[in-house]
Amino acid sequence: MKTRIGILGYGNLGRGTEIAIADAEDMELAAVFTRRDPSGVKILTPDVPVVSVNEIEKWTDKIDVLVLCGGSATDLPVQTPKYAAMFNVIDSFDTHARIPEHFDAVDKAAKESGHIGMISVGWDPGMFSLNRVYANAILPDGKDYTFWGKGVSQGHSDAVRRIKGVKNAKQYTIPVESALEAVRSGSDPELSTRDKHLRECFVVLEEGADAAEVERQIKEMPNYFADYNTIVHFIDEEEFTRDHSGMAHGGFVFRSGKTGVNKENKHVIEYRITLDSNPEFTTSVIIAYARAVKRMYYEGQTGCKTVLDVPPAYLCQQSGDELRAHFL
Repeated sequence: MKTRIGILGYGNLGRGTEIAIADAEDMELAAVFTRRDPSGVKILTPDVPVVSVNEIEKWTDKIDVLVLCGGSATDLPVQTPKYAAMFNVIDSFDTHARIPEHFDAVDKAAKESGHIGMISVGWDPGMFSLNRVYANAILPDGKDYTFWGKGVSQGHSDAVRRIKGVKNAKQYTIPVESALEAVRSGSDPELSTRDKHLRECFVVLEEGADAAEVERQIKEMPNYFADYNTIVHFIDEEEFTRDHSGMAHGGFVFRSGKTGVNKENKHVIEYRITLDSNPEFTTSVIIAYARAVKRMYYEGQTGCKTVLDVPPAYLCQQSGDELRAHFL
C-alpha cells in the first residue's frame, strides 16, 4: 500500500514536496491543505483535493504523514506540535539554536497522541547534520567547518527588501575561496565570520530612492551584514527577473582530524552539495524521511525524531537484500 502524504502549505516547499511525491513510486499525494481560499490554489497533481486547513481534522484516517511546509520563524513552532496531536508529521525547522526547545514541544505532543513528529529535515539541518556526526565519531581529535553557498539566502533577501526604497532584492551567500582551501589543506585555520563568507546583494530601487543610503543600511545591518564583507549591486527590474529568479544554494561540511601515536597523520573529510533548487532538494530529503516516519510508526515508535535517529535503510524503497547487494 502506498504511503499517503498530506501537504500543509503550498508555497515553494509545498510545490517541491508535490514534485518529490510524484517521483516516489511508493507514495501518493492525498490532499493539500491551505490557509488561503482553496479555490484559488492550483496544484500540479490532477484529481487531488485542495482543502481548507479548517477541515484538516476530518483527514486523520486518510493520511499517513503530513508534511508541514511553513516557515521556521512563526509557523512551525506552533504547527508541528499542534498537528503531531493528529498525524504523523515532518517539518524542516531550521533555526539551529531553537531546535532543542522545538524538539521538546513536538516530543510531548507526539507521545501523548501516539504519533511521530520528525523535525529539522533538509540539508542543513539534515544531511549536513549527519555528516557532522559521522565525521566527529570517526575523527574525535579534529575541527569542524561549515560553509554555505554559493546560494540565495531567503532570510537575508527579505531583510534587504524591508529597507525603505527597495523594490526587490536577492542576497547570495558566497564561501571565501581562500578559506575553503585553507581548510582543505588540513591546516586547521582559525576563521572569523568575515573570513568564511562574502555576501553579495542585487537590489532594485524604488523610483527616487537614495542608493547610497540603502547601501549604508544594508552594510551596517546588525545580525545580517555588519559582520561580513558585503557587495551591493543596483540593477533594473528586467535584469533582476532575467538573472536572479532562481533558488540555487549549496555548501560544504568539513572535518579535519589527526591520528597516529604522535598525531602525525592528517585527514580531511569533505561533504558538498550543489543545488539548482533549494526547495526541491529540501523536499526530496523530506519525502525520503517521510518513508522512515511511516515505518517507525508501524513499529510502534512515538515521539519526536530527527535525522540522527533514523537508520539509513529506512529511507529507501529497496529491501535489505537489495541495499546490501548494490550499495554496501
